[in-house]
Amino acid sequence: MKKQLLIIGIIVLIVSFGLSGCTTVKPIIEGTGTIVYNDFEGGFYGIVSDVYIPGYPINQLDPINLPQEFREEGLRVLFKVRLRPDLMSFHMWGIMVEILEIYKI
Repeated sequence: MKKQLLIIGIIVLIVSFGLSGCTTVKPIIEGTGTIVYNDFEGGFYGIVSDVYIPGYPINQLDPINLPQEFREEGLRVLFKVRLRPDLMSFHMWGIMVEILEIYKI
Protein backbone atom coordinates (compact mmCIF):
# COMPACT_ATOMS: atom_id res chain seq x y z
CA MET A 1 0.00 0.00 0.00
CA LYS A 2 2.78 2.44 0.93
CA LYS A 3 4.63 1.53 -2.24
CA GLN A 4 1.54 2.28 -4.37
CA LEU A 5 1.05 5.67 -2.69
CA LEU A 6 4.70 6.49 -3.26
CA ILE A 7 4.43 5.60 -6.96
CA ILE A 8 1.24 7.66 -7.33
CA GLY A 9 2.92 10.59 -5.58
CA ILE A 10 5.93 10.42 -7.91
CA ILE A 11 3.67 10.30 -10.98
CA VAL A 12 1.73 13.34 -9.74
CA LEU A 13 4.99 15.27 -9.24
CA ILE A 14 6.30 14.36 -12.69
CA VAL A 15 3.04 15.40 -14.37
CA SER A 16 2.94 18.64 -12.35
CA PHE A 17 6.47 19.62 -13.35
CA GLY A 18 5.80 18.69 -16.96
CA LEU A 19 2.64 20.77 -17.20
CA SER A 20 4.15 23.79 -15.43
CA GLY A 21 6.21 24.62 -18.52
CA CYS A 22 3.12 24.48 -20.74
CA THR A 23 1.43 27.40 -19.02
CA THR A 24 4.33 29.83 -19.28
CA VAL A 25 3.40 32.77 -21.51
CA LYS A 26 6.27 34.50 -23.22
CA PRO A 27 5.21 38.10 -24.00
CA ILE A 28 5.42 39.49 -27.52
CA ILE A 29 6.83 42.99 -27.93
CA GLU A 30 6.64 45.24 -31.01
CA GLY A 31 8.66 48.38 -31.61
CA THR A 32 11.43 50.16 -33.44
CA GLY A 33 15.12 50.21 -32.76
CA THR A 34 18.67 50.30 -34.07
CA ILE A 35 20.96 47.37 -34.85
CA VAL A 36 24.27 47.59 -32.99
CA TYR A 37 27.43 45.51 -33.20
CA ASN A 38 29.13 44.57 -29.93
CA ASP A 39 32.76 43.52 -30.35
CA PHE A 40 33.09 41.62 -27.06
CA GLU A 41 32.42 37.91 -26.42
CA GLY A 42 33.42 37.06 -29.98
CA GLY A 43 31.26 39.81 -31.47
CA PHE A 44 27.49 39.79 -31.93
CA TYR A 45 24.62 41.97 -33.11
CA GLY A 46 21.84 43.27 -30.91
CA ILE A 47 18.94 45.69 -31.09
CA VAL A 48 18.68 48.84 -29.00
CA SER A 49 14.95 49.46 -28.70
CA ASP A 50 13.62 53.01 -28.84
CA VAL A 51 11.63 52.31 -25.67
CA TYR A 52 12.26 50.30 -22.53
CA ILE A 53 10.66 46.87 -22.34
CA PRO A 54 7.93 46.72 -19.65
CA GLY A 55 9.25 45.01 -16.54
CA TYR A 56 12.93 45.37 -17.53
CA PRO A 57 15.38 48.16 -16.62
CA ILE A 58 17.11 48.05 -20.04
CA ASN A 59 16.21 48.53 -23.70
CA GLN A 60 18.83 46.19 -25.19
CA LEU A 61 17.60 43.09 -27.04
CA ASP A 62 19.83 40.08 -27.69
CA PRO A 63 18.15 38.20 -30.58
CA ILE A 64 18.77 34.47 -30.95
CA ASN A 65 17.83 34.46 -34.65
CA LEU A 66 18.74 37.78 -36.29
CA PRO A 67 18.75 37.20 -40.08
CA GLN A 68 22.06 37.84 -41.85
CA GLU A 69 20.64 40.70 -43.96
CA PHE A 70 19.91 42.68 -40.76
CA ARG A 71 23.44 42.42 -39.34
CA GLU A 72 24.39 46.00 -40.15
CA GLU A 73 25.55 48.57 -37.59
CA GLY A 74 23.14 51.51 -37.35
CA LEU A 75 20.34 49.90 -39.36
CA ARG A 76 16.90 51.10 -38.24
CA VAL A 77 14.33 48.31 -37.84
CA LEU A 78 10.72 47.64 -36.99
CA PHE A 79 10.49 44.42 -34.99
CA LYS A 80 8.12 41.96 -33.37
CA VAL A 81 9.84 39.70 -30.84
CA ARG A 82 8.98 37.12 -28.23
CA LEU A 83 10.74 37.59 -24.90
CA ARG A 84 12.71 34.48 -23.93
CA PRO A 85 13.40 34.70 -20.18
CA ASP A 86 13.87 30.92 -20.25
CA LEU A 87 17.17 31.35 -22.15
CA MET A 88 20.57 32.63 -21.09
CA SER A 89 23.54 33.89 -23.11
CA PHE A 90 27.21 34.38 -22.36
CA HIS A 91 26.87 37.86 -23.93
CA MET A 92 25.24 39.17 -20.73
CA TRP A 93 24.24 42.24 -22.71
CA GLY A 94 20.48 42.37 -23.10
CA ILE A 95 17.13 40.65 -22.94
CA MET A 96 17.07 37.37 -24.86
CA VAL A 97 14.46 37.52 -27.63
CA GLU A 98 13.27 35.45 -30.56
CA ILE A 99 12.53 37.53 -33.66
CA LEU A 100 9.07 36.85 -35.08
CA GLU A 101 9.10 39.67 -37.68
CA ILE A 102 11.67 42.30 -38.59
CA TYR A 103 11.71 44.98 -41.29
CA LYS A 104 14.14 47.68 -42.42
CA ILE A 105 12.80 51.22 -42.01
